[in-house]
Amino acid sequence: MICAISGEAPEEPVVSKKSGLLFEKRLIERHVTDYGKCPVTGEPHTMDDIVSVKTNKAVKPRPLQAASIPGLLGMFQNEWDALMLSNFALEQQLNTARQELSHALYQHDAACRVIARLKKERDEARTLLAQAERQIPLSASSAAAAAANAMVVSNGKRAAEDEDLGPGGKRIRPGISAEIIAELTDCNAILSGQRKKRQIPPTLAPVDALERYTQLSSHPLHKTSKPGILSADIHPSKDVIATGGVDTNAVVFDRTSGQILCTLSGHSKKVTSVKFVARDELFVTGSGDKTVRLWQGSENGNYNCLHVLKDHTAEVQAVSIHATNNYFVTAALDNTWCFYDLSSGLCLTQVGEPSGEEGYTSAAFHPDGLILGTGTSEALVRIWDVKTQSNVAKFDGHEGPVTAISFSENGYFLATAARDGVKLWDLRKLRNFRSFAPYDSSTPTNAVEFDHSGSYLAIAGSDIRLYQVANVKMEWNLIKTFPDLSGTGKATCVKFGPDAKYMAVGSMDRNLRIFGLPGGGSEES
Repeated sequence: MICAISGEAPEEPVVSKKSGLLFEKRLIERHVTDYGKCPVTGEPHTMDDIVSVKTNKAVKPRPLQAASIPGLLGMFQNEWDALMLSNFALEQQLNTARQELSHALYQHDAACRVIARLKKERDEARTLLAQAERQIPLSASSAAAAAANAMVVSNGKRAAEDEDLGPGGKRIRPGISAEIIAELTDCNAILSGQRKKRQIPPTLAPVDALERYTQLSSHPLHKTSKPGILSADIHPSKDVIATGGVDTNAVVFDRTSGQILCTLSGHSKKVTSVKFVARDELFVTGSGDKTVRLWQGSENGNYNCLHVLKDHTAEVQAVSIHATNNYFVTAALDNTWCFYDLSSGLCLTQVGEPSGEEGYTSAAFHPDGLILGTGTSEALVRIWDVKTQSNVAKFDGHEGPVTAISFSENGYFLATAARDGVKLWDLRKLRNFRSFAPYDSSTPTNAVEFDHSGSYLAIAGSDIRLYQVANVKMEWNLIKTFPDLSGTGKATCVKFGPDAKYMAVGSMDRNLRIFGLPGGGSEES
């Protein structure tokens, strides 16, 4: 039975009462509904003229190509070709998607860099705006214009030569405000009062313990291409040591584990000074590239550079943190020292004459914070009143540059180091009351350091020597002399750990050495 319309065997056959022709039900229903007549005879038809026919289900015969082996092979070939074409189209779509994703990631990375640069420019503009507002009562629009004119240029570098210049081309600083002076004075009053009541802590290592100190470990921290550690500092609340090296890097080292926590890169010349700040995980480095960098610690142990300070015109030699942990001072070979706000990185005042022949080679705050000591390349020690930035005292008598300065915690003694050794100064009478000449004239004393209690003094050069602090009239006893380092590299810096339980020494052979009691310090590396 063949459908009169499709010419195929119907799945659901029906018969016309009028013509007797056989149709597929769905086809004749559609035709009668649309036209109302028989598709073959053209006679008028309704669905009432259609009668269903009961038949067995017809099995469709196989197509001709499936009825032979060559036909089946041809079908398989066609299916395979279609599959290969589909796979090829999918690979093309995948490659296109990869290219689009790569381009999107590149655009995202570029956008992040632009955002970071804009944020940096914004922060510098805000700093300049605040500085401009402190200098003169500018209107908001004129202050913003002044800040915008001094913003960084397109490559991100500050246009320093056009920035904040006053009459005669001299850079203008906002100065240390009355509020800051009041803060420094209050800090001084608190610390001075505490010092009068202060007693030696019972946890301080006794003299006999220092006599038994030995080298516990030695850690090579910096690159071998430019070996040498120039500066070191110990975190005030963690067992972490920082070093600055000739290789232009600063390294943060965990003494307990003996592992390097992170390496801070960014300076283009040697790192001459490193200082931890006792709040907000801040860290400051000074360098021979004439810049100071302010770093912010993160949860993962790394440090990110917050500010690059370019106020000096010569090598920065020293950094010192104020007792408030809100300010710090830098000293450089351009014969100036700068007083900075730690949070903003703003230079509040720059003291000295940049055209002077002598430069500052060392600097340190007095423990009370109102006095600053600086050493010069011309063997002179200057004492400054921080509030007025005036030079209130001068100590001479050294030979060669003053390489290091350290105030005793008792507030009365100042130790300075130079080529001719170490001199101790009485700040009450402004005189030198004792001198140490541990090395010959060809070997300068590179470092001198009081411990935090003011009980011990360490001197570093071709070896390391520990002294017990006494008063002006009593003898300062030599406690211990550590081995001569001249064969492996002279000692350049020395720091006492908490309660003088250990001592960290940096040297020109790039090794950080830890001295202490056996069993109480780091394991041998």
